[in-house]
Amino acid sequence: MSAVLEGVPEKRLAVVTGRAYPELAQEVARCLGVDLFPTTAYDFANGEMYVRFAQPVRGEDVFVLQAHTDPINKWIMEQLIMIDALKRASARSITVVAPFFGYSRQDKKHQGREPITARLMFDLFRTAGADRIMTVDLHAAQEQGFFDGPVDHLTAMPVLLDYVRNSMPLENTTVVSPDAGRIKVSEQWAARLGNLPLAFIHKSRDITRPNHAEAHGIIGDVQGRDCVVVDDMIDTAGTICEAVRTLRNAGAKSVTLVATHGLLSGPAVERLSQCGAREIVLMDTVPVPESKRLPNMTVLSCAPLLAAGIRSVFESRSVTHLLEGLPADMRPRNIYA
Repeated sequence: MSAVLEGVPEKRLAVVTGRAYPELAQEVARCLGVDLFPTTAYDFANGEMYVRFAQPVRGEDVFVLQAHTDPINKWIMEQLIMIDALKRASARSITVVAPFFGYSRQDKKHQGREPITARLMFDLFRTAGADRIMTVDLHAAQEQGFFDGPVDHLTAMPVLLDYVRNSMPLENTTVVSPDAGRIKVSEQWAARLGNLPLAFIHKSRDITRPNHAEAHGIIGDVQGRDCVVVDDMIDTAGTICEAVRTLRNAGAKSVTLVATHGLLSGPAVERLSQCGAREIVLMDTVPVPESKRLPNMTVLSCAPLLAAGIRSVFESRSVTHLLEGLPADMRPRNIYA
């Protein structure tokens, strides 16, 4: 039988952030109605990092938010250092909040003598002292099994679905999977948009050439259709732009690209600007700076989704209900509108 001990404080929530994308953390804190926990962080002359929390964290349930963005290795290391500092300061629980989880594409061995770096990432966070992981749209959902503890795998699908429903007519729309590996997700999109037709692009990938794939054809009818291509991320945009050209060559009326993570590395912006997509819809799981924005690009805030996930975890409630949409008091917005 449980008992309430006199003098024992109630649970306390703390949101801390690294330096990779503090604007996102500020928006998450605003959605939650809390202030960001004060943190001191800086680099030494040789590139090593220092982190200290300005107030005691003993007994706090701490959520450590960091965007795994460029330079990705630096910001992952800073998050690990923050976790270690919190563990040594007797935080009650430590949750890693990584909207985009770095190295998630390296989830299996394609050739001999390769690492499984996604597993290593989860091991590093566990060793540093993390009790649980919260992320959005892992590249492979089974990676949740790499962590010896709870993984709150949030999905941006309800947010993106809501935007698509309200931004374009759907009676002439086909949902397109950019490859066979995304068919299951695309089927969910098609069903939740009113059982829309589904197509997918047959492509092959050369495992010796990073960020490269070749489209060989389309399974499904896209002639005269408004196509919505759904993917988890856009990195260099080579394969997704090839998908747009393949669909247009097959007679598609228009092509809208929808992805959770807009990494937009290297030539991505130039390729996207020339590919002929009607619109590019992204979440801000990593920052999209002014220099990478295009006139036909919409970037939706993921802060309400993260805040809803944090609130559910802190209040010991299931996050499964977020699959159906966000609470009424946490609505996403176009952060560049």
